[in-house]
Amino acid sequence: MAAEPFPTGGPPGRVFFERGEFLRILNLYGRMVAAGEWKDYAIDPLPDACVFSVFRRASEAPAYRIEKRPALARRQGAWAVIGEGGMVLKRGHDLAQVLTVFDSRRFRVVD
Repeated sequence: MAAEPFPTGGPPGRVFFERGEFLRILNLYGRMVAAGEWKDYAIDPLPDACVFSVFRRASEAPAYRIEKRPALARRQGAWAVIGEGGMVLKRGHDLAQVLTVFDSRRFRVVD
């Protein structure tokens, strides 16, 4: 019986979202799409982070990025929400707490 080539769920040297994390992010994405605020997304597994980028339109730069950076878990927290201009809107250790930044109505996307 051969060993599983990627026992952690992905290629070595890449950071990925765990199933629960990904479901929480997709739940938020679904709510925002239903509200007409978000239109598209992209997922980028990188060597040091996994990034979920949200777009107003597919041809634009991301409006928001939800980043998981495990190297920062003991310091600032592994999770961050970054706005369009690169400004960190919220950072922390708990994904649910970091995603509360979208509960506020002041972060509505305006065309």
